[in-house]
Amino acid sequence: MTTMRPDELRTLFLFERLTDEQIGWVAEHGTVEDHAASTAVVREGDPATRFYVLLSGTLRLTRILRGDEVELVRTDQRGVYCGATMFLMGQRGEQRYSASAYAVTDSSFLSLPAAEFGERFREWFPMAAHLLEGLFLGRRNTDAVLGSRERLLALGALSAGLTHELNNPAAAAVRATAALRERVAGMRHKLALLARHDIEPDLLEQLLGVQENLVKRVADAPKLTAIEQADREDALADWFDEHDVIDGWDLAATFVPAGITQARLDEVLAAVGGDRLNPALRWLAYAVETETLMSEIEDATTRISTLLSAARQYSHMDRAPHQWIDVHDGLDSTLVMMGGKIGDRIRVVKDYDRSLPAIPAYGGELNQVWTNIIHNAIFAMGDSGTLTIRTTRSAPDGERLMVEISDTGPGIPDDIRQRIFEPFFTTKPVGEGTGLGLDICWRIVVTRHHGDLRVESAPGDTRFQILLPLTEHEPPA
Repeated sequence: MTTMRPDELRTLFLFERLTDEQIGWVAEHGTVEDHAASTAVVREGDPATRFYVLLSGTLRLTRILRGDEVELVRTDQRGVYCGATMFLMGQRGEQRYSASAYAVTDSSFLSLPAAEFGERFREWFPMAAHLLEGLFLGRRNTDAVLGSRERLLALGALSAGLTHELNNPAAAAVRATAALRERVAGMRHKLALLARHDIEPDLLEQLLGVQENLVKRVADAPKLTAIEQADREDALADWFDEHDVIDGWDLAATFVPAGITQARLDEVLAAVGGDRLNPALRWLAYAVETETLMSEIEDATTRISTLLSAARQYSHMDRAPHQWIDVHDGLDSTLVMMGGKIGDRIRVVKDYDRSLPAIPAYGGELNQVWTNIIHNAIFAMGDSGTLTIRTTRSAPDGERLMVEISDTGPGIPDDIRQRIFEPFFTTKPVGEGTGLGLDICWRIVVTRHHGDLRVESAPGDTRFQILLPLTEHEPPA
């Protein structure tokens, strides 16, 4: 095992100002390691146990970025360092190498044990150690706080949208219920009027049959344009005038949306006769309105149930964090949750490949990815545009599932596109974004799911592609 003399160590800029005692400790505990060309000195992600200083040769540092190993720096400057550069933080848990280091040429390194060197550094330079430690912890805490704020902002926006979406059908159900109570009371009153005319039981039964036929047609009534609605109301109003029906226009406005035609009114006339036509039509109108209101209540409560189901699906509150999921369920629930933001101004196109299998994933975290990317797309498009969500197998091997979210916004400029996944980088105005949304997406897709996140952009066509493995990986700690 080769060591270095104190006078040799003083030729390295890191150690030139150490005291004799300090330089003696480095000389005693440091060893010289030789590495052949193209061999790894340290590998990203391995436990960080050694601190290295380049003595001779050429060094290159790399990091894994979107599945590719990207070179960060290449240098032959004597004295540069790598490896366990955060040795000061050893007392706060196990540290891991943040990058890989390779010897480009035959190289020599001074190697120091990170844990022991960290203890000595804190003894020798307590103030500097505190400052460096504070800088590191401050940055990490800032990341955590702003990351939490980004998630809370997204949750708040979704909650506001969900509240808005729930409020509309709930209010509609309340209004319809109040109106229904009035119509039921009116039906009882009109039935009493018919009874005063001593209507025969057979005739009443026939009238009830007509009512049933009319009510059944309410659900199947065709949707009419404004012109069609007006023309049919005019035709019914003429029929009412011919048969001396009071307030025929009001009745026409009720019967036409329910799909009731003049032929049906002729059936009513034949069943009850001219003397009982007015109260019979009023009674039938209440029955039609009652059915219409019940349909409105059913639609409103179904909408509420759908929204709550989407919220449960989105949050995965009743499910295990990591399990086999259908990505389409998460995409659909996210779109429902963001309905208030999307509104009528954004056209949504779903191009789903429903034959895709379930994948092993953290469903709640993927929903956060969909939320952040869709939110950015809506922000980019502004007042109008088309949001397209496509699912397919990734080419060429088909071993991964791809979710592509595209928008028709102005696109991402080339000089910005390289930075959008960086923490704290944002193009939004101050106060409207933390710059962590896409960084969180990157961590969830790449780190948590061993997938890939890509972007392609041109004016009018920006595409975020999320690639997720179809096979199980060991869940990360």
